[in-house]
Amino acid sequence: MDNMQNVDELFKPGFAAALIKLDPKDGEQIVDYVRTQALLIREKQLLQASVRDQKKLLVENGKLKKDIEQLRTQLQDKQRRRTAKALLSPAPPPPPLRPAHTSPVTPPAGDMAAPPPTLHDRRERRDRRRTGERKGRPTRDSLSIGAEPRVDVSRLDLRVGRILSIRRHPLAEVLTVQEVEAGETAPRTVVSKPGGETQLEEGSLVVLLCNIKARKVRGVVSQARLLCCSAHDGRRELLAPPTGSSPGDRITFLNYPGKPDRELQSRNRIWKILQPDLQVDSRGVANYKGRGFEVRGKGLCRAPSLTNAVIE
Repeated sequence: MDNMQNVDELFKPGFAAALIKLDPKDGEQIVDYVRTQALLIREKQLLQASVRDQKKLLVENGKLKKDIEQLRTQLQDKQRRRTAKALLSPAPPPPPLRPAHTSPVTPPAGDMAAPPPTLHDRRERRDRRRTGERKGRPTRDSLSIGAEPRVDVSRLDLRVGRILSIRRHPLAEVLTVQEVEAGETAPRTVVSKPGGETQLEEGSLVVLLCNIKARKVRGVVSQARLLCCSAHDGRRELLAPPTGSSPGDRITFLNYPGKPDRELQSRNRIWKILQPDLQVDSRGVANYKGRGFEVRGKGLCRAPSLTNAVIE
């Protein structure tokens, strides 16, 4: 810019007139030429300054985009954590209904009398009343950071099923496809992998986990899971419902009166959390934390011959 100021000084009216006077013939052409060159130099300098400003703006825009992406990622992570905590909170049991003034009903002779609630159970009910879980919606404590969601066996929809048909999987020799009646309008398709002592027979009763998410297994959609037990030596057997059970009978657990989820979400991993506490005891009875798999009024589910086995 200092050079441009010097050029402007040279072409003041007095200097141009003096130059024309010295060279009347070519003076005006020389003045026009020098002015043209000066204008070109000025435009070039302005263009260079504009390019520098543009580059600076591009760098600043890049930094702003990077900051925006980081903020967006942090926001999405927080939203995912909140959603996961809300989904992991189990559905609370319905509030107890006050019975009308009627005569007491004598339970059937086959039913086992429920033991009185323990101190732990009374404390748990008292805590539920304080935190408002009976209202049917998650509390602040269940959504707070570090809150432990309630997960127990009542969230599993376990029913008695009857195998209607068995066929080989069309794409895998080790898999079988069963049509199982579960007390619904249509049977459920179940893909399983029998092994060990597992015997699949048409007409036999089985224990069925019904609220797992349907998924494709080598091209065939499986809508439920057959529960079996497995011993340490590799022997496996299907769990057997009590005699007299019918397809669709619910399997319940004493002291766990909650309602099952409509569908177990895979991201919640409820089945994997509960599975270590699902076992067959030394008497061959299937249980969860010591509470048997019970079909109300008909008896307990058992393993045909195994004891001290895990349920899977």
